[in-house]
Amino acid sequence: MAQLTKRQLFSLTASAAFLTSFSRGHAAPGADPVLEVALNENPFGPSPKAEQALATQLKKANRYGDGTSADQFVAQIAKFENVSPDQVILGELLELLGLFLAARAPVGGNIVYSKPGYMALVDAGKPAGLTGVGVPLDASLRNDFPALAKAITAQTKALYLVNPHNPSGTASPPDVFEAFLRDASRKTLVIVDEAYLEYASSARSAVSLTRQGENVAVFRTFDKIYGLAGLPIGYLVAPRSLAAALRDAGFGNPHGIGRLAISAASAALEDQNWTRSVHDRIASGRARLTSTLDNLNLKHTESEANFVFFQSPKPVAEVRERFAKLGIVIARPFAPLNDWLRISVGTEAEVTRIISALKQIFSA
Repeated sequence: MAQLTKRQLFSLTASAAFLTSFSRGHAAPGADPVLEVALNENPFGPSPKAEQALATQLKKANRYGDGTSADQFVAQIAKFENVSPDQVILGELLELLGLFLAARAPVGGNIVYSKPGYMALVDAGKPAGLTGVGVPLDASLRNDFPALAKAITAQTKALYLVNPHNPSGTASPPDVFEAFLRDASRKTLVIVDEAYLEYASSARSAVSLTRQGENVAVFRTFDKIYGLAGLPIGYLVAPRSLAAALRDAGFGNPHGIGRLAISAASAALEDQNWTRSVHDRIASGRARLTSTLDNLNLKHTESEANFVFFQSPKPVAEVRERFAKLGIVIARPFAPLNDWLRISVGTEAEVTRIISALKQIFSA
């Protein structure tokens, strides 16, 4: 085979880069742009106050995050959650928390979780010897409390639950959920991931149990309803002993988070009017999608998150391909629910486009 010249290599590289860019969000002239509804992002973006904070801090992007602004942000979160500042640890902590639990004596152990589920915490601990004990969701695709309780053993380092659940979107009944958490936390640490809580109408935060001294840690994020997925930042509200151990291990260091994320998240948390407006618009879009699924006789969960989850009577690979041909990227399958599909709620216009695609694919 003849050797390619430098000019030919440059041409091929440039062509590949263009095709990659095209496939990730550029459409042919005159066509609708590619619609990404796979990752449960906020389609309406962050609060205008957060955007203004970012614009201001960009002028200082050459400087590391400082302890003073981080401490002020921690105090703001503590006031919002009605806990002590020493119980708040900043950061997107789930993966680091998995490593921390795996290394905590005795090394190894297991994490009990609902299956399928968000696996960042569980997967992060695997190389360090932590194993995952997946408990299937119940018939309504909610957390199966009796089965989860049975799965907790002396080797369990934590019970990890997402509420509302991902990928099903279901929220556990508040009183039942709270009673279960209270009981389970007497056997092991309970970690509740509330990434989608602000979208729910019935779910309540488990932080109330942390306030009462129960062995419950709650993870919250600014990636979802606050619209800061591009500047990932969250926080953990933890029992004092766990928070102190995490802080001693270096968790919450503002240098690892950055001033842009801290300033944007602080402004976003302050603007609860924007958060409520996003909640209402997502709820409206979710209702439109759910109504369409009902009209198409497609079985779905009672989602309270910013996505819908439904069972497909057609092969999932075929359905995803048809969505892709219509310029819509939806989520991958979540084993073992391999015949179910998750679609994030978009803007009003995007929901209209998704509904049109659903009708084209499932009406035939």
